[in-house]
Amino acid sequence: MAFVYLDNNATTPLHPRAREAMLPWLGEMHGNPSSIHRFGQAARNAVEEAREQVAALLGARAPEIVFTASGTEANNAVLFHAAGSADRPGHLVISAIEHPSIREAALRLARTGWEVTRVSPGADGVVPAAEMIAALRPDTRLVALMRANNELGTLQPVAEVAAACRPRGILFLCDAVQAVGKIPVDVDELGADCVTVGAHKFHGPLGAAALWVRKGVEITPYLLGGGQERRRRAGTENVAALAGFGEASAAAAGELADRRSCLSTLRDRFEAELPRRVPGALLHCAGSPRLPNTSHIAVPGVEGESLLIRLDVAGIAVSTGAACSSGTVEPSKTLLAMGLSRDEALSSLRVSFGMMNRPEEVDHALDVLAREVAELRRVAPLPVAEMVTR
Repeated sequence: MAFVYLDNNATTPLHPRAREAMLPWLGEMHGNPSSIHRFGQAARNAVEEAREQVAALLGARAPEIVFTASGTEANNAVLFHAAGSADRPGHLVISAIEHPSIREAALRLARTGWEVTRVSPGADGVVPAAEMIAALRPDTRLVALMRANNELGTLQPVAEVAAACRPRGILFLCDAVQAVGKIPVDVDELGADCVTVGAHKFHGPLGAAALWVRKGVEITPYLLGGGQERRRRAGTENVAALAGFGEASAAAAGELADRRSCLSTLRDRFEAELPRRVPGALLHCAGSPRLPNTSHIAVPGVEGESLLIRLDVAGIAVSTGAACSSGTVEPSKTLLAMGLSRDEALSSLRVSFGMMNRPEEVDHALDVLAREVAELRRVAPLPVAEMVTR
């Protein structure tokens, strides 16, 4: 069987409709959307059509959408707006499992005098809403809680926390990058002030993202220069990428129910067979509300990075949450925050399914996984610490 790609939470293959929407802008069509001649106006129309399509997917209004180059840029923009609009350092509340674009931005602000409260998830991978709310203070300027965790797939109680922030006048940011296009995301139901979304997580192109800003909320521009995006984000728009973003959004809106059914079928097939094929394998957060496409597993006695490399050589793409620093593999901060031991975190893998995957690929991936785990346990066994299914 050809290479099997099971790392769709990292990025997804381009939807055919998105590709078709982009092609004219990579060929005969050209023009700066800020130019007033016919070429510029054609480009402007493409950008505004994409804005309408993205807004429709989010249950939003088009003028509330600010296009950016990445979810990271959008998240950074909100955090540094909160800091820049204050006359003195204040207080931030974030979950301990936020994307690095929020964690690292908060860390930088902490170095300048801001206090940051990080609320950890329970063993189920869900951050308790009550603990987020209890962390609020009179000087809290911003709260950030993602809709779906990128590693575990667990869904977070955004609406409940947002409802507590609004009467206090606290800016609330929801990173919904991993959720949009897989589950319904309606900005009014979330109750957030700002929501970030990235095209490449749901079969759109890399390099296109958006920040939704609730009407009446003013965000200081993060990038300065021209007057693009109603002076909310300087820089000439990437017309081809935004055209693809818009069409991927329209496709997701029309296919969402089918996507949820298809993805959960693939995931459930994998999880039902995993214990039989790989003795001792554990599923994390299987009983938690989570994305329909994400399985997070631990394989006791096997180092996750070594298993990932062997799977890649064998034609299976998955991921770990580990990071390599100074030659040493460090476990995922998300898994440690959830209460996993270092050994269990280092033995974990994320398997994330996409709309291009087929049931026979799931079966093939399980065959290869079972074979490579057995071989690693034979040639490079690790001590097995006590682990529990979460």
